[in-house]
Amino acid sequence: MTSEKTQLSGQVVREIFEAVLPEEHLRAIVKKAHFEERSRKRDAVALLRAMVIAASTGYGGRQRDVARIYFDSGAPAVVRGGFYAWFGPELEQAMVAVLHSAMTYAAALPLDLPPVMAKFARDFHIFDSTTIKLPLELFAEYPGAGKYAALKVHKRLSVGLGTVVDYSISPARDHDSLHLTIDESWRGLGVLMDLGYASLKRLRSCEEHGVVFVLRLKENWKPRVQCIHRGEVTATFFAGSDLDVLLENGTLRMDGRIIDATVTLGPAGQPLSCRLVGVPGLYGDYHFYLTNLPRAAGPRQVADLYRVRWEIESDNKLDKSCAHLDEIAARTGPAVRALLRASMVSSMLACLIVHRQRLGQRRPSASGAERKYAPLHPQTLARAMAATGLRIAATLDLEAKAAIPEWQKIADYLVHLGSDPNWRSRPSVLDQMRGWRAASRRTRSARVASTVRPRAK
Repeated sequence: MTSEKTQLSGQVVREIFEAVLPEEHLRAIVKKAHFEERSRKRDAVALLRAMVIAASTGYGGRQRDVARIYFDSGAPAVVRGGFYAWFGPELEQAMVAVLHSAMTYAAALPLDLPPVMAKFARDFHIFDSTTIKLPLELFAEYPGAGKYAALKVHKRLSVGLGTVVDYSISPARDHDSLHLTIDESWRGLGVLMDLGYASLKRLRSCEEHGVVFVLRLKENWKPRVQCIHRGEVTATFFAGSDLDVLLENGTLRMDGRIIDATVTLGPAGQPLSCRLVGVPGLYGDYHFYLTNLPRAAGPRQVADLYRVRWEIESDNKLDKSCAHLDEIAARTGPAVRALLRASMVSSMLACLIVHRQRLGQRRPSASGAERKYAPLHPQTLARAMAATGLRIAATLDLEAKAAIPEWQKIADYLVHLGSDPNWRSRPSVLDQMRGWRAASRRTRSARVASTVRPRAK
C-alpha cells in the first residue's frame, strides 16, 4: 500500500526488479547466449543478478564483489580462476540482452516531462559521453587520447523518463561528435547538446527532420544578425552584421537586458537561420544560446532548457560514484564490456524507481504545488540499494506471496535512506519546471511548540 509520504509501494519496486531481472527471461537470455552449456556448477541467473547488484557495492574489485554476492546467494563454490574464466564473450552477450531489456522496459513507461518542455516536443533527449580508463593491456583495443587505454560510453538520456534509452561504446580516442546522428527516428523530439556536438551539419539535420535543438553558441562561430527582437539597440545596422561587431561597437548593448535575435550561420550561399538568445549571468557576463524554438519560449526558458542538460552529467556521476563504472580492472574486452553494462543496468534501476515514484505523486497545478516530503534522489537511492542488495537478491527468489511484505520493507528502506537531502534548499531544475515548490521551513520555536504538550489544569 502506498502512503502519501512515500508514494512508493513494494509492488512498484517488485515490478521494476522483476521486469529487469526476471528469472524466466534471464534463463532465456542465458540459453540464447550459450552461457550455461559448459558448466554444471554455474548458476547463470544468480551470476547475472550478482553482477548488477555488485556494481553498486564497491567493497573491493568488481569481479571479487560479483563472486562474493554470487556465492553468498548459495551458488555452488568454484575456484577463483575458474570463476574469472566465466567472464568471456557468452557472458558479455548475456549482459547486452539484460541491458536491452531494461531499456525496453523504460521506453514503455509514461513520460513525466515538464509542461514548458512538452509544449515543444514529445520528449527531450540529451546526448553526451563519459570516459573510463582501463588497464594498459587493453590499449590495442581501446586506445586513449594519450599513452593509456580507455573507452567512451556514448549515452542518450530521456528527460521524460529520467534514464538512458540508448548507448554505444568506442575507444576513448574517438571524437564524441561521430556518435550522434540526427535522422528520421528523432522526429518530434528535442535534443540538448554541449559544444562537443556543435556543427552546422547537425543543426541542418535537426531542421530537416523536425527536431528541436538548444545548445551554447560556439566561440569560433560568427553569427550574422538579421533582426533584433529584444535588446537595447543604440543605432541602426545593416542586416547581416556580425554579432561580435555589434557588441564591440556598443550597437547592441549588454546592459543586463535579455537579447533575442534572428541570426544566420554558415556560408552566405547556404545560410542557416536560427534564433540566438542572450541571458545575463550572475557576474555581469552573458550566456548565448542557439535554438530553433519558437518565441513562445522566452529567452530565460531557453536558458533553463539548456540547464536541463546537466541531468546527463548527474547520470554520469551516478554511473561512476555509485555504480563504480570507472573501477573496472578486468583485463579482457568481453569482461570489461560485461561489467560496464552491469553498471549501467544498476544505475537504470535507481533511475526507474525514482521515475515511478514521480509518476505516483500528485501533479502540481498551474499555480504550483507545495512538496511536503523529500523526493527520491538517484545517487542517494543507489547507495541505499547497495546496502540492501543481498536482501533484494534473496527476495527475488521468494514465492510471490511470501515476497509481498519483504518488497514493502525494501521500499520503505529505500525511501528512508534514498530521499534527496537537499530538496528544500536546492530543488532540481526539472522540479522547478514541473511546478513543485518546497514546503516552507518551520522555525525552531515552532517545531518545539508543536512537540510540547500543554500542562493539565
